[in-house]
Amino acid sequence: MNIAVKLLQKFRDRDTQNKLKVYQDKVELIRKRNLEAWDDQRLQAESLRLQKEAKSGTPLDELLVDAYALVCKAAKRKLGLQPYDVQIMAAIALHERFLIEQHTGEGKTLSAVMPAYLNALTGEGVHVLTFNDYLANRDAEWMGPIYRFLGLKVNSVQAGMSLSEKREAYAADITYVTAKEAGFDYLRDTIALNEADTVHRPFHYVIVDEADSLLLDEARVPLVIASESGSSSNDGIRFAEVARQLEQVEHYDFDESKRNVYLNEAGSAKVESLLGCDNLYESHNNHLLSSLNCALHAESLLKKDVDYIVRDGKIELIDEYTGRVAENRHLPDGLQAALTAKEGLQSTSGGKVLGTITLQHFLSLYPKACGMTATAHASAMEFEAIYELQVVQIPPNRQNIRIDHPLRIYTHKEAKLKALVQEISSVHVTGRPILIGTSSVEESDMLAEALAVADVPCHVLNAKNDAKEAEIIAKAGEIGAVTVSTNMAGRGVDIRLGGGNPTQAEVVAKLGGLYVIGTHVNESVRIDNQLRGRSGRQGDPGASVFFVSLEDELMLRFGIDKWVRGLRQDEPLEEPVLHNKISHIQRVAMAQNFHIRQELNYYSDMVEDQRRILYEERLGILKGKKPMSPSEQRVRLFYIDEFWADHLAYVSYIREGIHLESLASRNPIDEFHMQITEAYDQIAAKIDSESANMLIKLGGSNDPAKWEEFGLKSPTSTRTYMINDQYIQNKRSSWTTETIMAYYLRKILRLAVWPIHRLPKY
Repeated sequence: MNIAVKLLQKFRDRDTQNKLKVYQDKVELIRKRNLEAWDDQRLQAESLRLQKEAKSGTPLDELLVDAYALVCKAAKRKLGLQPYDVQIMAAIALHERFLIEQHTGEGKTLSAVMPAYLNALTGEGVHVLTFNDYLANRDAEWMGPIYRFLGLKVNSVQAGMSLSEKREAYAADITYVTAKEAGFDYLRDTIALNEADTVHRPFHYVIVDEADSLLLDEARVPLVIASESGSSSNDGIRFAEVARQLEQVEHYDFDESKRNVYLNEAGSAKVESLLGCDNLYESHNNHLLSSLNCALHAESLLKKDVDYIVRDGKIELIDEYTGRVAENRHLPDGLQAALTAKEGLQSTSGGKVLGTITLQHFLSLYPKACGMTATAHASAMEFEAIYELQVVQIPPNRQNIRIDHPLRIYTHKEAKLKALVQEISSVHVTGRPILIGTSSVEESDMLAEALAVADVPCHVLNAKNDAKEAEIIAKAGEIGAVTVSTNMAGRGVDIRLGGGNPTQAEVVAKLGGLYVIGTHVNESVRIDNQLRGRSGRQGDPGASVFFVSLEDELMLRFGIDKWVRGLRQDEPLEEPVLHNKISHIQRVAMAQNFHIRQELNYYSDMVEDQRRILYEERLGILKGKKPMSPSEQRVRLFYIDEFWADHLAYVSYIREGIHLESLASRNPIDEFHMQITEAYDQIAAKIDSESANMLIKLGGSNDPAKWEEFGLKSPTSTRTYMINDQYIQNKRSSWTTETIMAYYLRKILRLAVWPIHRLPKY
């Protein structure tokens, strides 16, 4: 297998080199288009010519050389930026719909301008999807002078904009917007009862920035739009109290990866006693079992200041990949309520879900897509398998001379913390700037406290990435700076040596450049590389090192601590086999996460297929493509939305309990597809029936006031949020051999003591 992988990699490398040679040849053609002597008017006239060519049907490939030469000249004239050859090569690959890997500091923002301009020439619009609102606004403002000079409109979308402001932003030739906000706006469009209330126009071409994060880490995250609900419920408190009375081993245990928790026989008996119910595993007790599972999961697996924080009386989740507070993120309703009850907070129901779409499915709405990131190669096979996107590695403008030191492995966390403080203190004395990536809010605070005791001042960044935080992280390269952050703080922000001061930069370079320290290794090598990549930009000197404890969560999950049973020492472990084992663990974890994403896709793909069929009909009605009176249009749109929302509620119900199908040796995915297909097939008849009844009540009236009287209106208010669906995936392993045996044993015992007259009759 290794030989096959190596041969495949060798073939890919050769293919990449061939592509880069072709790109280099095109770069030379672009450079030969000498526009230095052209005045502004001539450059702008050339842009107008290209727009006319594109709109008349001339293939964009034929306009690429002229368009890119024009952008290069405009960038130099308006911003003083002269694109490097490698930036132009990256821009060519983006137009050809590849996913480019371009090192940190190599100028992805400017690279994206060329394909964005070229594809916007048709007038159909281009979206550049960014990681957060700050970057969307920054990049639109920064690159805006180039677009405007060449006669194109550019804008950015920010959360909280009015409907008219968003319509204007999306109507621009190039729109910078976060993937989440663009997705939420799409969901709002899908429930609009008037075309004037929509903001998007047909999708055309998209450039995804930080593509690995959006296409992999968050791709399976469902975006949700729901009606607002002020009702509250305290049912979760009852189950939280039950969960707190259960003991590990005696009443429950974890699966081999500690990603799920399940009751054993004694636990089932105790729960039945505490809840006052009969066999917990009977179908009529499904709601109790589901609520108990949520409460047990919240109590035993979700850790405060690691998985979530409590702030201003609310639960705020922490992103599993970045270690940062995830804005506007919820767990599935049952688990969110259980976690709220665990912390003794008031639970508010989520309201009726009106629409949902995963980021992956939203991105697939664009006919032409490409992406860019500093770390794609490690997941190249997954990008190709899921998105049919091939990765092209763009060489750096200057050779990377960063020194990546081998892992420093310690037997226990205390030894690792002590070594971290010693290393940071000794390096800080020299004035060399240090950036430390931690695994959680809890760890970043703990390390900051330890550094304070050692008289090492530091900045701690573990909130959301906004303009203020970006400003701080940009200064992380200054002399004496020590920055402690959850992973990837400063995404999209370049860390310059000396904070951009040439004199300071020279001093920092002599000290060895930015020193990056990781306090753990992630499940994915790609995430580790994102932290490493903060150092050594544009040929700068730099170094990185990762500290690992065998008590770290990832190590415990895979049992690597058993290799050194009982050994506790302050000195690092030197055994080469441990380094190989940790690398193997990361490969296994990445493969598991790939499998998770694939499995979740199986569930979401069919729901998305159903949504698109129904939405196609809805869109035709909204845009007046079908001959209908205004009242017929309003009624039909209303009931399409009504029954689709009911269908989503049913899908959620089925999805929550589909793992029970494994008890009957049925494939849960097949059963899920069968059940939701049967339900979906009934929607059309329901829409027809209810629409006909309502039209009779309206008597053909086209008076909007009468529509309102009969409730044919949009929700008075809606809210949007994202769902962490990791828990849903984990349920696939909740029925272990022991659990199934407990289920049947209890069923047999119940039958043995039941009176004869209560046995089922056949």
